Amino acid sequence: MEFFESAIDTLGILVIAIGAGLGVWGVVNLLEGYGNDNPAAKNQGIKQFMAGGGIVLLGLTLIPLLSGLFAT
Repeated sequence: MEFFESAIDTLGILVIAIGAGLGVWGVVNLLEGYGNDNPAAKNQGIKQFMAGGGIVLLGLTLIPLLSGLFAT
């Protein structure tokens, strides 16, 4: 059971890291859009930022619930 708990913790960290990276990349695109007055980059940036936030939220709330599946 320790293996599954460790795997779930690692999965949570990876999901949060991927979401944070997507969010940071979204902020970069958003700032690029404001710097160059490019509405397409602003649109893409806010979408990426919100998607990254959603992935982080899933990593923080849903992944820890998986540990309850293996509890005996």
